[in-house]
Amino acid sequence: MIRWTVDAVGLPGLAAFAFGFLLFFVALLGARRRARRATTVAETRARASWFWIGVQGCGIAAGGLGPIIVDLDPLGAKALAEAAVVLGLMLGAAALFRASSLAMGANWSLVARTRSDHQLVQAGPFAVVRHPIYVALFLLTIAMAVAYGHTRNLIVGLPLYAIGTWFRIRHEEALLRRQFGKGYDAYAARVKRFVPGVF
Repeated sequence: MIRWTVDAVGLPGLAAFAFGFLLFFVALLGARRRARRATTVAETRARASWFWIGVQGCGIAAGGLGPIIVDLDPLGAKALAEAAVVLGLMLGAAALFRASSLAMGANWSLVARTRSDHQLVQAGPFAVVRHPIYVALFLLTIAMAVAYGHTRNLIVGLPLYAIGTWFRIRHEEALLRRQFGKGYDAYAARVKRFVPGVF
């Protein structure tokens, strides 16, 4: 029998997560629509990245596993502070995902790929970090764990997310290096993967 250790949460935090998730989902639908409208051209896909998408997804899902105990006074300081943190994280995640997918345009795809007309995107969030969409998903994972009272789940969730992300970017960067060569190397030398100027 699994014994869950969860923190009590408040309705404002759950509402903030639901609202932020809705914004994120709308941004995701927009990205898919833009990618589908693009003309059909030759593509190179890294099919192995599907497995790592699954690992990444398990890491994200870990933040939502377990019971949710709604026991905080909705107008209490703790519930409102929790809601502010969750809302900030989710607005950041949705805005970062939207800006990144807009910058990518037809280049956006769930699975790693390059197109014959692919361009190396270096504008918008990509001018600051090379993988802003993964940063957005990281923010979403933290927000869900806080909103649901499952911060202890991050002990498992974050390593799984990190492993899945690491192998996904290896496939993506290999495709980009193959297509853009020294242009990608120069970009990678100038722009860090996840944290500007650090990592």
